[in-house]
Amino acid sequence: MRIDTNRIVTGLDIGTTKICAIVGRMNEHGKIEVLGMGKADSFGVMRGVVANIDKTVEAIRQAVKEAETKAGVEIREVYVGIAGQHIRSLQHRDILTRNDMESEISRDDVNRLIENMHKLVLPPGDRIIHVLPQEFIVDHEPNIKDPVGMCGVRLEANFHIITGQIAAAKNIFKCVEKAGLKVLDLILEPLASSASVLSMEEKEAGVALVDIGGGTTDIAIFQDGIIRHTSVIPLGGNIITDDIKEGCLIMGNQAEALKVKFGSALATETSDNEIVSIPGIRGREPKEIKVENLARIIQARMEEILEHVYYEIKASGFQKKLIGGIVVTGGGSKMKHLKQLVEYVTGMDTKIGFPVEHLTKSKFQEISHPMYATAIGLILKGFEDERYHERAAEELSAKKVEAEAQVEVETEDSHEQPARKGGWFNNILTNTRRWFEEDEVNDFNN
Repeated sequence: MRIDTNRIVTGLDIGTTKICAIVGRMNEHGKIEVLGMGKADSFGVMRGVVANIDKTVEAIRQAVKEAETKAGVEIREVYVGIAGQHIRSLQHRDILTRNDMESEISRDDVNRLIENMHKLVLPPGDRIIHVLPQEFIVDHEPNIKDPVGMCGVRLEANFHIITGQIAAAKNIFKCVEKAGLKVLDLILEPLASSASVLSMEEKEAGVALVDIGGGTTDIAIFQDGIIRHTSVIPLGGNIITDDIKEGCLIMGNQAEALKVKFGSALATETSDNEIVSIPGIRGREPKEIKVENLARIIQARMEEILEHVYYEIKASGFQKKLIGGIVVTGGGSKMKHLKQLVEYVTGMDTKIGFPVEHLTKSKFQEISHPMYATAIGLILKGFEDERYHERAAEELSAKKVEAEAQVEVETEDSHEQPARKGGWFNNILTNTRRWFEEDEVNDFNN
């Protein structure tokens, strides 16, 4: 990956609980230096899907403005995460027969296979978000990770394809554009989280990333360094808060505060006689709640979420190959005794994942919290974006040609003798100008 230390990338995490914008720059060692961050409460998103455009736009503006102020830069382009229960994944294989036996397999050959995947027929209303090559087969030789440079006639590839609803994606684009920003790419949130939390060693050994957010729980399974399975479960921390609210007959904000300060994923780890007093409404008597009862409510719902997670791990077919076990991240991962409950439900080694491996020391201490794993991952994915580098190279080349043409024009004009009409240079220059003008018109029309 080419490192541009002058480039600044912004990741925008549009979550159910919060909307977060983080601005970062990559240093010469490949580490992310966080320049600024902003956060706003999210009231227009439900289970990872935009449900209210205006509220979401307002929260995006608030988070971006705060990030701009702290970073001292103007934000115009962002990499945005997408999640929600509409996300689906499927496996597919394609074959490319090459006519030239002597030439090497090129990047264009691989790109042709990837482009073919975008032509797949999907259910009405769905679109392809990511096409991820898993492994290649060259002339029946399997398990090739990168075939570029090899010789062969028959090139096959297995792909992991992630799809989502067009309407959900369009609503995200609409919110970001109404906030005055441009979406450079839409990235699946568990892929972003895995980029910030997992090491290459863990991906090689085999690991399941579980990102517990406010509205959804995202899963990404890696083995042998390759993405093998992705899934989004429409259950998260907010549903636990709702259970506490109904079970203890208290306000929603009180239930959230109880969960964060006194909550535990294991009722057996709490004290039998510990009691929390909740202020009553408008002079009513305070309500006393046993911490053990609170933990029982949390444990019941958390076990349900983890059973869904374990089902997805088993459905992937890689359960027994995950030497790295499970890595839990996201805002819900900081629940007390969650690690023990995950190990109890799944029987797999578990650890909490923090997005610190790819970060430099920062003045923003809270950035190392698992709830920011997705936003940090979006920045990392932004720096890996090859399409950005291709666009930048094309723009630089176009500017160079235009500058050279301008110099030639000035040189011709400075000659005392009149320019010859219809000369070869004038013809080339006229054609060059026309090409640029046509490109500008086409870009505008598109």
